[in-house]
Amino acid sequence: MRYTFFCIDAHACGNPVRVVAGGFPMLPHLSMADRREIFVRDHDWIRKALMFEPRGHDAMSGAILYPSIRPECDFGVLFIEVSGCLPMCGAGTLGLVTIAIEEGLVQPRTPGRLTIETPAGVIEVQYAMQGHKVAWVQFFNVASFLSHRDMEVDVPGLGRLTVDVAYGGNYYAIVDPQANWNGLDGMTANALIAHSQSLRSALAPLLNPVHPDDARIQGVHHVLWCDKGGAQSDGRSAVFYGDKAIDRSPGGTGTSARLAQLHGKGLLQVGDSYRNESLIGTIYVGGVESTATIGSLTGIVPSVRGWAQVIGHNTIFVDDSDPLAYGFQLT
Repeated sequence: MRYTFFCIDAHACGNPVRVVAGGFPMLPHLSMADRREIFVRDHDWIRKALMFEPRGHDAMSGAILYPSIRPECDFGVLFIEVSGCLPMCGAGTLGLVTIAIEEGLVQPRTPGRLTIETPAGVIEVQYAMQGHKVAWVQFFNVASFLSHRDMEVDVPGLGRLTVDVAYGGNYYAIVDPQANWNGLDGMTANALIAHSQSLRSALAPLLNPVHPDDARIQGVHHVLWCDKGGAQSDGRSAVFYGDKAIDRSPGGTGTSARLAQLHGKGLLQVGDSYRNESLIGTIYVGGVESTATIGSLTGIVPSVRGWAQVIGHNTIFVDDSDPLAYGFQLT
């Protein structure tokens, strides 16, 4: 049997985003959190086929649009990437909104604004048009918070590190420059991947953070390596996710986690902005919009602003007769 998927590709400040516009499975009329569980259980082969090689690569990310059960929402979304079906994805949101508006996949009830149901919760989005193109997208993310601070962990190849753990739609281990890690200057992507794998493995026996409002969101799967910014930014970061991916953009949920970490440590206040630079020099502008309460924790509502570019249409076949139909990854 051959399955056909119509996809529209974009990149969000450098990170690839593939929106599946046709061929995806119909799911019950439930919340996006519940649909995420069903998709992972019954349809994860679609994620692997479209995100893994030979149709994707280690840094591939994507999104699938669904109608939302929430009357205030324009639509719902599932985020798919090499690391799994995520609760939230910042680059995916920027790319999705740009594609959805420019390609006519959605008709906003209010021009310049969208309300989107994600598995992590409802987010508000603003965007601006320049002619027929989306000039920028800003999303107001789910409540984000500093979960654990100043944790010491022994990392093979680096030694003892002090890290913070923050939530910005996904849980992140955040590393700032210190005695055993000088920063991103001179670091190759391969070195960051190796260090991230070691750090994540070293952290796993020490903690397993669980979201106070949704126990289905748990575990530290992402790493955020941070240092000082350049002339046009306040800081620079590299996001590790999946088995061996480095985000080409500054990372949307990563920027949100960074804002929550800095706010939790008293280094950012409500109303402050933070220009976060990627390894390739692109910038997301983050903002601390307000404080928020998450269970017994105090956090923030962060915003992230960036841009995306539509780069093409794909009709992708997944054919049972292909021995590699359902994707592969090199270890």
